[in-house]
Amino acid sequence: MRRHVHHIQRVEDSVGIIAWILIGLLAGAIAKLLLPGKDPGGIIVTMLIGIVGGLLGGWLGKVIFGVDSIDGFFDLSTWIAAIVGSLILLVLYRLFTGDRRSHRHA
Repeated sequence: MRRHVHHIQRVEDSVGIIAWILIGLLAGAIAKLLLPGKDPGGIIVTMLIGIVGGLLGGWLGKVIFGVDSIDGFFDLSTWIAAIVGSLILLVLYRLFTGDRRSHRHA
């Protein structure tokens, strides 16, 4: 019986990780729509920012507000946290990489 319970928990954890990756990808796309502009790295970097931003948003929601923002894939708090986290990371990314592109010489 214990093996069965552990197997179910591993499957749920795997589904949770996949769900957060999907949420992060979509949150990154939404963040990009809210903050349009050219970013170095293109779509790959935007996707990575979305994934990490989604996780950051979930963590910040829990630490700052004491809210478990990863209650479910379809909960509004999950999506708000992921989008806010993605927006924060996108702004930080632009701050740290924006000046490098403008100072290059041909």
